[in-house]
Amino acid sequence: MPIIDPIATYARSNPQNQAMVDLESGRDWTYAELNAAVDQLAAWLVRELGPASGARIATLSKNCAEMLMLQHAGVRAGTIFVPLNWRLAPAEIEILAEDAGPEIVFHDEDHAPPAAAARSMPISQVSNLGSAGSCPPPEARLQFDDVATLLYTSGTSGRPKGVMLSEENIFWGCANFIYSHDVTMQSVFLCDMPLFHTAGLFAAARVPIQAGASVLVSKGFDAPTTLSRLTDPDLNVSHYFSVPQMSAWIWNEPGFDARQLRKLSCWAIGGAPNPRANAERFIRAGIRIADGFGMSEICSGFGMPPQDFATLLDKTGSCGPPLLSIETRIVDDEGNDLPSGQVGELWLRGPSITRGYWNQPEATGQAFSDGWFRTGDAGMLDSDGFLYVVDRKKDMFISGGENVYPTEVEAVIAELPDVAENAVVGVPDERWGEVGRVYVIPVPGRTVTAESILEHCRKRLAKFKVPKTAIITDTLPRTASGKLQKHILKAQAMREVASGRSP
Repeated sequence: MPIIDPIATYARSNPQNQAMVDLESGRDWTYAELNAAVDQLAAWLVRELGPASGARIATLSKNCAEMLMLQHAGVRAGTIFVPLNWRLAPAEIEILAEDAGPEIVFHDEDHAPPAAAARSMPISQVSNLGSAGSCPPPEARLQFDDVATLLYTSGTSGRPKGVMLSEENIFWGCANFIYSHDVTMQSVFLCDMPLFHTAGLFAAARVPIQAGASVLVSKGFDAPTTLSRLTDPDLNVSHYFSVPQMSAWIWNEPGFDARQLRKLSCWAIGGAPNPRANAERFIRAGIRIADGFGMSEICSGFGMPPQDFATLLDKTGSCGPPLLSIETRIVDDEGNDLPSGQVGELWLRGPSITRGYWNQPEATGQAFSDGWFRTGDAGMLDSDGFLYVVDRKKDMFISGGENVYPTEVEAVIAELPDVAENAVVGVPDERWGEVGRVYVIPVPGRTVTAESILEHCRKRLAKFKVPKTAIITDTLPRTASGKLQKHILKAQAMREVASGRSP
């Protein structure tokens, strides 16, 4: 199938529509202007690296328009786009660079390029590369099923893996989002999720481009700045994507007025489980919070209908039904299908799903079973086909012979108005095998006690689910995209238990 190029398409059919704005610099591009800029950059890449080279072109930069230009230019030049997580430690970045083997790393002034890069260049120079009016040769273009982007996983389960995504995968993943979240050519997306993450690169930035809409590229999330932009009538933002914690920070921002956000067509939530209490308070305030589920490996897979408040409330806690191109199974440990209402591992199939992991054939083999992608998430489908993700399968622990899913406990603790964040992990216990330990961050300016948290759990949960200990803290380990790093927190808890620390 020939490559689908949305920028070129809209440059012909809707050339003067605003395609992209870089909010930090104030620069903007119509579709005609963006198409010309991408052509110019692609022609430069071909001259430097040859046509259809498959060379990896990496970025080490905070969000900027140039990152999106490089990705689209790479498709026309036949290179592979690799956005590196700038929040990692230098040693971690080196590991990713050694794995990807980039020919060029484009970096911003805050980040030194990794030594593994063949060459490097300031990303600010991207707009000046090549000559105006130049175009890459047609034979340089990637095919629809060629690897176009390497997206490294956040490492919440250990060593990051380079997810291989073709333009076909990306197209269908974005189509899933477009047709389920009221995206039109008049939509305006605010993107301040990091562009090295699937939520930023695809759900918040590629989706509007594929729909002929407009994307406002922000350098990054900042609660007061983001709230100001979401409520700015001149920006006219219609769509926003965040992780749950970002929405909680905005809700607790001084001067927050839910009425100002009712104009949003959709506030999509993903990247981590959204506590029921957090979703309900937004929905009851008239804000179209739509929980969803996606991964680097699948792009967007599930989503609640943002236009239907009755369903949003009735199905609070669900990620929604499978989207356009996703097939779904819930299976037991032997791979047998389970009926609705029963918890098992979520398996998925469809054209948006990756072919596997760069340089990791063993991990690729383990991730698939007869063409089905094994997500590693424990979930269940209700009788209407709506997905409820219970937890990461590996995060479940067994206390007194009973399965305990930390996200269920975390959702109950999130009901407390003085709790800003919380996370539950299982730790060894002589009597019960394992018990829960919860780490809690209070809302700024408020206090909460360990006993009040545990007492709330005793009222709302079965005894075996109630954490044995609660620790008040001021920070939790998270990735740059807001995902909780449970493996780090678990290791910390194990050290505390071994040393005899008590709350």
